[in-house]
Amino acid sequence: MTKQHLADYTIAVLGAGAVGRSVAADCKLAGNQVRLFDLPEFAGESLKDLDKTGIEIQGFELGKYNFKRNGIAKFDLVSDDLAKVVAGAQIILVAVPSVGHQTFFERLVPLLEDGQIIHIIPDNFGSLRLRKVLRETRPDVDVIVGGWSSAPYGTRIVKEAGIDTKRVFLRYRAVSLRGASLPSTDQEAFLKSTEHIGCFDSVTFGDGPVGGKTVLDVGFSNVNPTLHCPGTILGAAVMENYGRVFGGNDKSDFSIYSHVYTESVSAVQYSFYQEEIELAEKIGVDIARYPKETFYSRSNILGPEYMGDGASAPFDEQFPMAFGTGPFSIQDRYVTEDIPVGCHIYHELGQKFGVKTPVIDSIITLGSAMAGIDFDQTGVTLKELGIGHLDRAELLDYLENGNYKEEA
Repeated sequence: MTKQHLADYTIAVLGAGAVGRSVAADCKLAGNQVRLFDLPEFAGESLKDLDKTGIEIQGFELGKYNFKRNGIAKFDLVSDDLAKVVAGAQIILVAVPSVGHQTFFERLVPLLEDGQIIHIIPDNFGSLRLRKVLRETRPDVDVIVGGWSSAPYGTRIVKEAGIDTKRVFLRYRAVSLRGASLPSTDQEAFLKSTEHIGCFDSVTFGDGPVGGKTVLDVGFSNVNPTLHCPGTILGAAVMENYGRVFGGNDKSDFSIYSHVYTESVSAVQYSFYQEEIELAEKIGVDIARYPKETFYSRSNILGPEYMGDGASAPFDEQFPMAFGTGPFSIQDRYVTEDIPVGCHIYHELGQKFGVKTPVIDSIITLGSAMAGIDFDQTGVTLKELGIGHLDRAELLDYLENGNYKEEA
């Protein structure tokens, strides 16, 4: 694919956190025209000076096929004016935490134009939210909506002495990602559009995108709740004591992968995953499949995302790639996002479709007590996603064909 070809596509990136900055810089360095947006209430900090400095990509960029791209990307537009950013853009990348989806979608939908393709990175059930807003406010606009199980990389914003350095550090690049559109009838066009998006180059260069069986499949295939929630909850004592009473340790080096994961933690993660599989199969969708032995390693099910099937970092060895990835507090998004979004949706689906989820439920209970937040009350509900009233056949018809039955 030539840079001239990518230059024909204008990418609007919504969100200027680690993922937003990374996909925006990656797309620009690949040859896309790139506009970067953040909400006015955050832009004073998140967008400050980016029109002058751009964003530099640096890091390990680990991946099975050794795909690398780094350098300083200067954007075509950096703005908190959403109308300017999305006007005429063929592709819109929503790269914000799932807790911010509703706010972004409510402001985005009035500005959408026929023919635009929206990618939610990662989806985290955001496609369902976006379609709900579209249905309620702009049912006639003709756009493609879909999302991904993960971002194309593990990335962090680099700070020095507490100051934003305008750099992102890529720990790895994915060689394959699982994506789906809502409805599935748009899936071929949705997956095909990745060929025009520079931040997916490591995937198209690698094993390619995989089409999930509906966006629920993509939600189940997000590895974060499975990895982060048991690891953080079961490793909280290590996390809070690291660099405190463990002599000689620098707290900033802490990682649940490197310092918490053990055979016992993996057993809980695998049980969590088995409950997800049962949910997916009961509903009639799918989930990314991993053999049991993949869980029993430091790299766990993250390893195959960037090193392919068979990736494994033994417990008796260290896992340098993950050093410094945290979390560093129980108030981290590993708990405050992954429990109320991922875990709570799994819990509600289990109740609706008669699947017991005792491990997932225990994570919600313990996380609530430890974080001081009642995730049963604050968690995302099926009603918020617009699917609480649908039976199994109605839900599948909506996911696959876009036929939505309004609540009586």
